Amino acid sequence: MAKRMIIMLLAVAALIGGLGFVKYHQVETAVANADFQVPPTSVTTVICKRETWPSTLSVIGTVTAIQGVMVSADLPGTVDKIHFESGQSVHEGDILVELDTRQERAQLANMEAQSDLARVQYNRADQLVKAGVISKSEFDNAAAQQKSTQAQVNDIKAAIARKTIRLPFSGVLGIRQISLGQYLAAGQAIVSLESLNPIYVNFGVPQQDAAKLSIGRAVRVNNEDLPGLSFSGKITALDSVISEQTRNIQIQGTLQNPGLKLRPGMYVQVELPLGTAREVIPLPASAINYAPYGDSVFVVTDMKDQKTGKTYRGVRQVVVKIQGSRGDQVAVVSGLNPGDEVVSAGAFRLRNGAPVEVNNSVQPSNSPHPNPEES
Repeated sequence: MAKRMIIMLLAVAALIGGLGFVKYHQVETAVANADFQVPPTSVTTVICKRETWPSTLSVIGTVTAIQGVMVSADLPGTVDKIHFESGQSVHEGDILVELDTRQERAQLANMEAQSDLARVQYNRADQLVKAGVISKSEFDNAAAQQKSTQAQVNDIKAAIARKTIRLPFSGVLGIRQISLGQYLAAGQAIVSLESLNPIYVNFGVPQQDAAKLSIGRAVRVNNEDLPGLSFSGKITALDSVISEQTRNIQIQGTLQNPGLKLRPGMYVQVELPLGTAREVIPLPASAINYAPYGDSVFVVTDMKDQKTGKTYRGVRQVVVKIQGSRGDQVAVVSGLNPGDEVVSAGAFRLRNGAPVEVNNSVQPSNSPHPNPEES
């Protein structure tokens, strides 16, 4: 019985082994004869063309007011009158706020009466000392009393004047921070005041470009939130030191700001024309693969399959050097030639040698002067 069982098990094992060998041979044959084709990736492309761009340096800057202060109370007091509204355009010398001065005016009336009395006593003493009726020291006391009371009168008048808060320069007011009847401590904020036209733009430039810039050189500023607007000005100041942290030199430009579109604290794109024009190949920014080891693009070309020998449309990765941008475009200065067909959208899905299918029915934005619609 045991012998028959062993024979049956051996027969089953032989059968299973034979079937496995046959199946393995069939799979190996199928793999050897199979011609796997990676499906092509749909991309859009752009043909490289050489253009002449003016040599410019583009950096990020920050807008600041030429003059800007937080107007505050000089002396403590209660707000009696408010003469302004938030966001109002104002002029130098305009009255902003009047504080209650009833107590000071009462003190002034009392002190003016004492001053009048002191003046009368001084005039009388002057006559008496000339007649030899009083001593010179008594006359001196009367003169000192007259000057002291007059000084106190002037002091109270100055305090009353300081409780009428006026604008130190023309500009635009911010948000009002006080209310009628509110008690203000000395130094308490009332409203911000900014002078907005002209206006400053501050920006940093790498030390290697500092020698190319000087006071009086033109500056052009724009902001993506203000499409179609450009602001022109000139460099008016260069810092005396270069930052040890960034190796940049801080530069200040002065701009005209018609319509007061630029506001302090706003970041802007600053373009500095450097004079010499240069030959570049402009590409849409979406075509560039940015990487720490070097920027690259994918160039579409005819390639040959190593297994089948068939020709197909594929891509090769090319390292490029870019310098500057303009609108939606970046300037490629090396790595490409005019006539090269570069992938402009869909490059993130590609690898070297990957097959592609070109579909240019929809192209990415590629304008040197974009004007996006407001959404």
